[in-house]
Amino acid sequence: MISFPSPTMIKTNGIDMAVYEAGPKDGIPVVLCHGFPELAYSWRHQLPALAAAGYRVVAPDQRGYGLTSRPAAVEQYDMEHLTADLVGMLDAFGIRKAVFCGHDWGGVVAWNMPLLHGTRVKGVIGLNTPFFARPPFDPITGLRAAYGDDMYMVEFQKPGAADAVLAKDVARSFRFFMRRNAITQAEFQAAPKEARSLALLHAFASDEKGWRGEPLLTLEESKVYVDTFTRTGFTGGINWYRNLTRNWQRSAAITQLVNVPSLMIMAEDDVVLPPRLTDGMAEYVPDLEKALIQRCGHWTQQECPDSTNTIIIDWLKRRFIPGLD
Repeated sequence: MISFPSPTMIKTNGIDMAVYEAGPKDGIPVVLCHGFPELAYSWRHQLPALAAAGYRVVAPDQRGYGLTSRPAAVEQYDMEHLTADLVGMLDAFGIRKAVFCGHDWGGVVAWNMPLLHGTRVKGVIGLNTPFFARPPFDPITGLRAAYGDDMYMVEFQKPGAADAVLAKDVARSFRFFMRRNAITQAEFQAAPKEARSLALLHAFASDEKGWRGEPLLTLEESKVYVDTFTRTGFTGGINWYRNLTRNWQRSAAITQLVNVPSLMIMAEDDVVLPPRLTDGMAEYVPDLEKALIQRCGHWTQQECPDSTNTIIIDWLKRRFIPGLD
């Protein structure tokens, strides 16, 4: 089992945050932002690799997760709060600027950092998650029109509903979510439209024997997630989804341009965040490199850690000189 550092508890933006660190204090800071339903522990393969390469790695349990505070009010999980949490974290550690690397929802936060707090950002790495420019319509309305009411992000808007379903059997929830080799991109695109609706809660309710692929996590790794989410529940993370409309409403005046060096790492078989979603990114992210990890699904840094680490470290070494902003 990979060892993982003990957390440092800090105060930031009105909450207590658990942060896990590795690497030299004078190294270029790299902040690793996890997604749903994950933890800083999702970066267990990256912390030692980046630290060995000379980087100061900082991985928080973000708002609503793990040992970090879980405010009750849904609106406290909007993008303004999530990004301000990370600014306060930098302040707590005396860090002026950092490279922000985010996977899944953490990727959305990472791409928003230069839009909302540009003076604190050296660069951005999107892992699976591309930069999504603000659409001309409410995203929940768009998702409902494209996929129907059963699409998981639409389902997550119902107060308490998905929270209760997933918390009923946390071990089952993680056996369902964290799987490898479940479906290839080609198989997904060839499936009937109703099979591409991303109705995850319906699939979750089906007989486990029919679930495709195999579990991603070892028993020891699974225990970390199951023990944590048994204690915290899933509401904190789901509340991020419940702010999609609010984030859209409050971002109308924000210029959609990422003016820092950026890296987009795509996973070939991620059907939720497929590589095609990165088409056209260069219009909004002019200094952009892309890399594709083949035969990899959604949980990229855990499924293909060596490839992920190699791509990240190569880019960091080429784009950033220690001691320079």
